[in-house]
Amino acid sequence: MSNGIDIQKFKAKTTQPAHKNHDKGGLSEWLTKDHALFPTFGDKQKEAFYHELGILLTAGIDLKSTLDMLIGQQQNKRNKAMLSQVQEAVVQGSSLSGAMQQHTPFSAYEYHSVQIGEETGKIAPVLQDLALYFRKRLKQKRQITSALTYPCIVVLTSMGAIFFMMNFIVPMFADIFQRSGSDLPPITQFIVSVSTFTRKYLPLTLLALVALAIWLYTQRLTGWYRKWMAQLMLHLPIFGSMVRKIYLARFCNSMALLTGAKVPLIRALQLCKQMVGFYPIERSLVTVEDRILHGHSLHSSLAAYAIYDSKLISLVKVGEEVNQLADFFGKVADQYNDEVEYQSATIAALLEPLIIIFLGLFVGLILIAMYLPMFQMGDMFA
Repeated sequence: MSNGIDIQKFKAKTTQPAHKNHDKGGLSEWLTKDHALFPTFGDKQKEAFYHELGILLTAGIDLKSTLDMLIGQQQNKRNKAMLSQVQEAVVQGSSLSGAMQQHTPFSAYEYHSVQIGEETGKIAPVLQDLALYFRKRLKQKRQITSALTYPCIVVLTSMGAIFFMMNFIVPMFADIFQRSGSDLPPITQFIVSVSTFTRKYLPLTLLALVALAIWLYTQRLTGWYRKWMAQLMLHLPIFGSMVRKIYLARFCNSMALLTGAKVPLIRALQLCKQMVGFYPIERSLVTVEDRILHGHSLHSSLAAYAIYDSKLISLVKVGEEVNQLADFFGKVADQYNDEVEYQSATIAALLEPLIIIFLGLFVGLILIAMYLPMFQMGDMFA
């Protein structure tokens, strides 16, 4: 939590304006914080919002005063304005879920969960479940980011070095070889040809890549693109299984929260479909919902799709039999999260040396190709 709440102090001074908490945790605190170029009401802000909202409501503080406190903590002007509008709607008689529904940062999954909490009188537990959901999701993102950061830095740095060699060092050697008039070894001819091609067509290649990236960005919400991208991610070597587990964990977390809040199964599937954000799961849930309406069980409906593994199917079956779906979805989600954490750490440990070895061999190949003709010329004059 980036900002704590002194509930006792707040109870005594609910009418006073809140002050920002200036954290002085030092360098270690700064390094563990999330930094974003354009801060939004993302997972970290939502986790803090739901956690502290639940604490204050449990302490008996009214909703308006609670929102006052949370608004005062916001450092981003856009987030502060959005929460102020939510508070204003609540003061005018709207429910919290209804006020949240008017703002895009809140998904249908969130405001429908809050609505269920309001209707059942269990708003605080629902808010804590939402906070736990976003905490797990944030932890998962950090694990993946941590695992991939160093390999990405190594790759970019090495690619920069290769680009420099191919566009500046190799041409210098190519001029020397051309003046000598001697025949070049095949490996040297290949490297020189690649260097000439990249220097000649690099601007056009970059322009084509930028145009392709822009076009793909405009297509990111279309069905064909989402289906194609999902299939691509699932079939990636090494990473495919991890991507699958990440989204299965998100599906299980969502179902655990919704079924735990006593949401009817069909409604839970509808909300989960809006929240998961992964095309194969979204499309499968359309058919799963229809099959359940026609009398089929949840586990048998899920088993018809390869995206759901046998472990998930088996535990969902047991959960249905003992009428404890929320507990079993939670257990499966925890297992997937643990597997993703282990897999991301393993991938990071394997990728670092493999990338260094591969790029070292590539740079070595360029150096050998450049120096081999010089050794041959030296032998001719010896």
